[in-house]
Amino acid sequence: MTAQPSVSVVVPTRDRPELLRAAVRAVLDQDHPGPVEVLVVHDQSEPDRTLADLGRPGRPVRVLCNRRTPGLAGARNTGTLAAAGELIAFCDDDDEWLPGKLRAQVGALAATPGAEFACCGIRVSYDGRTVDRSLPRDAVTLTDLLRDRMTELHPSTFLIRAAALRDGFGLVDEEIPGSYAEDYEFLLRAARSAPLVNVPTPYVLVRWHRRSYFAQRWDTIAEALQWLLARYPEFGSQPAGEARVAGQIAFARAAAGDRGAAVRWARRTLRRNPREPRAYLALAVAGRMVRADAVLRTLHRRGRGI
Repeated sequence: MTAQPSVSVVVPTRDRPELLRAAVRAVLDQDHPGPVEVLVVHDQSEPDRTLADLGRPGRPVRVLCNRRTPGLAGARNTGTLAAAGELIAFCDDDDEWLPGKLRAQVGALAATPGAEFACCGIRVSYDGRTVDRSLPRDAVTLTDLLRDRMTELHPSTFLIRAAALRDGFGLVDEEIPGSYAEDYEFLLRAARSAPLVNVPTPYVLVRWHRRSYFAQRWDTIAEALQWLLARYPEFGSQPAGEARVAGQIAFARAAAGDRGAAVRWARRTLRRNPREPRAYLALAVAGRMVRADAVLRTLHRRGRGI
C-alpha cells in the first residue's frame, strides 16, 4: 500500500436520490490526502447520470448499473470489480461518513501488519434520536463474530484492501437469499483470513428507517439466516452465537405469522442458550402478546436491532 493510497468508495443505491447525494458529498468531503473515487451503483433502478457532476478534481463520481445478481451483494460487487483504488470502501446510500473517517481508517490499516480490513464505530439515527455505538477494541476475530454479530461493524464502515477482495477472501457472496446478512457473512469470511482492524470512534452516521431494504421482509430474513447457519458449521462451537441467530429466525417466523416455525426455532434457541432473549420475544410475538413492529421500534430507539 502506498503512503497515500487511492480509495474507491462503492455506494449501492435504489430510489433514494436525496439521501444518496448527501452520502456522496460526505465521501467527497473526506480529508484523506490520496485520490478518492466514488462509484454509485444503481440496483434495479434508473441511473442518475447527473451524479457525475458532483465530482471534483482528483475525486470523480462514476455512475454504474448493477449487471450482476439483483440486490446489495451484486451491486457492491459491480462497483468493486470496476474500482481502480488500492483500497475499497462501502457506503450505503442512506448513510453519511463523518469528518476524519477515511484518514483514521487508512492510518489504522497501514499501522497493522497483515491487516486487510478495517471498520469503525457508528452513530445510529432513528426517529429523531441518535445513539453512538462502538467497540472498545482494536481488533475483531472470527471467534468474536461467531459469538456476537457486533452490529457496530456496519457495511458503511468497511475499508478493505482491493487485493484481498480479488485474490484473497473474495467478493460479497451473491448466493445469500435476498442478499440479507451478506455483510455479516462477508465479515465472517474476512475474519477467517485475518483479524479485522477496528477504530472505536463513531465515524459513520447510520440511518435506520422503514425504507430500509429489509423492512418487513421476514420470510427473506428467515431464509437467509438459515442459509448462514448451514454455511458456517463453526457456529456449532459457539452455543450462544448459534442461539442468537436461531432466535432471529424464530422472531422472523413469528413476525411473518408462521407460529409453528417460530415455536420450533425458539425451542432450538433455548436448547443452545436458555438466556437468549430473542426466543422469548419470538414466542411473545407468536402468541400475539406484542407486535413485531413495536419490538423493533423500541430496539431501534436504543440504537439496536433484533
